Amino acid sequence: MNGASREALAAARERLDALTDSTSVDATQLADELAAVTALLDREVSLRRVLTDPAQPGEAKAELAQRLLGGQVSGTTADLVSGLVRSRWSQSRDLVDALEELADIADLTAAQQANTLDDVEDELFRFGRIVSSNTELRAALTDRTAGKAAKSELLRSLLGGRAKATTERLVTRLVTAPRGRSLEAGLESLSKLAAERRDRVVAVVTSAVPLSDGQKQRLGAALAKLYGRQMHLNLDVDPEVIGGIRVQVGDEVINGSIADRLDDAGRRMAG
Repeated sequence: MNGASREALAAARERLDALTDSTSVDATQLADELAAVTALLDREVSLRRVLTDPAQPGEAKAELAQRLLGGQVSGTTADLVSGLVRSRWSQSRDLVDALEELADIADLTAAQQANTLDDVEDELFRFGRIVSSNTELRAALTDRTAGKAAKSELLRSLLGGRAKATTERLVTRLVTAPRGRSLEAGLESLSKLAAERRDRVVAVVTSAVPLSDGQKQRLGAALAKLYGRQMHLNLDVDPEVIGGIRVQVGDEVINGSIADRLDDAGRRMAG
């Protein structure tokens, strides 16, 4: 998002945080209702354009949203959506993207309130690894000819009882309503949102063998000192990483493997 849309989303996220700080607001219900509004506006292009028309007064658009949603969703959700349509959006699609992100944040907030956010982060990461290594599973989950019910049932068989309810909800929503995103991009976005809930940076750590608890603690502390922020470690094992570890933080890679050191030495000699 650019310009006005970025500012509108930032303001909406602040309002969402203020709402979910209240124990009277059911964050899971809020997520469900925001997801339903997302689906509505994604489907009804003409309505989306009316609600984001810069030529229309913000209050008039908010009143229209209240009339449409009144009785269909909670007052909290209707008020949040009304605030969104009062804002200015660079593109009409940005409003739908914002609603989708708010729905995901609300679900992650529910996990945080239940003290299961760490588990959800780890499960999202592990599920992404499983999908990337299983072409048949990925094909089944991204098959455009398969119905939502079939995909939901497949995910229920994979995750039901094995993952937190929030993880299953987030992944199911992503798979059944990808809205043009690849499965990998959607999972990465969810992982980043999960990390943001604790203002943490995600480090993807690949090692030749599983790290001990002590090693994980020392690595986490070293990375936190290096980046000046608390780190969440997503751990993966790859026997190809010989003699060390590979750490990726965003676009930056910190490589400590013997193989890569030899490759670097070879490149320096060749250069």
